[in-house]
Amino acid sequence: LTPDESAHWDGEALRYGPGAPRSEAPRDDELEDLFRTYYRATYNPARANMRLFRHHVPQDFQRDMPELTVLSEMATAKRKVATKEAAVVPASRSLSTLREAAVTCRACPLGELATQTVFGEGARKARLVMVGEQPGDQEDKQGHPFVGPAGQMLDRALEEAGIAREDVYITNAVKHFNYRPVGKKRLHQKPEWSHVEACRPWLRAELEAIEPEVILCLGATASQSFLGRRFTVLKNRGRVFETPWAKAFLVSYHPSAILRAPDDEAREQTYRALVDDLKVASNILAGHTPQLVAPD
Repeated sequence: LTPDESAHWDGEALRYGPGAPRSEAPRDDELEDLFRTYYRATYNPARANMRLFRHHVPQDFQRDMPELTVLSEMATAKRKVATKEAAVVPASRSLSTLREAAVTCRACPLGELATQTVFGEGARKARLVMVGEQPGDQEDKQGHPFVGPAGQMLDRALEEAGIAREDVYITNAVKHFNYRPVGKKRLHQKPEWSHVEACRPWLRAELEAIEPEVILCLGATASQSFLGRRFTVLKNRGRVFETPWAKAFLVSYHPSAILRAPDDEAREQTYRALVDDLKVASNILAGHTPQLVAPD
């Protein structure tokens, strides 16, 4: 019912009629209960944002929306979920303690989908931390970061740049493999933003434990986990940022981008860019003072 028009569905036909004043509208009915059930089922509690809802929905409309009666409880559920997820990460900044705790992390659905958690590895007090997107198929099976084809490409680039892998701490923005099964194969799926957010406390804990001088992000997902969803590698590659997480913060292409390049020329260009960025990181560690810029 609306003041201007009404509609009636009897299960077979839809009929339109005149409007009705508020006094003739029922205060509540079984259909509104059904709608509330539907609303709870289709809207994740993590999406309940009372401030945003009230900003976009005119106040005059809010009082007639049955879903408004469940938004408050959903917002409460959201806070409980956030508290539960935050409590997963130990207060300890021992990497071994963090790695052990991450094994049972279920802050997002990927924990049930993947074979195992793939935590970061490398030097305990590495001066350089490299952050990728997520584990791949081989990483998920073996339990170690960057051991598949992309890892082999990274090893080659590190060697050419004069950086020993054992001196670097390597991790991912997301600690579980997100994939789509096709027959016996598991095809890589870009992690959702909710996966990145769920894993961010683990990544920050790793950085707090290591306290690196330089962070090099490989690919858009890793970069955006620090600097937001609008951040792009193409626009910002070659710049050295001043951030709270390290005195120098750089971004480059993920080694998998080299493998996915359409032809030999594109592969060589992307590979050379990665090596150049690794050399910039190495020069900073050697004492070169870069020109720092603030992230946009």
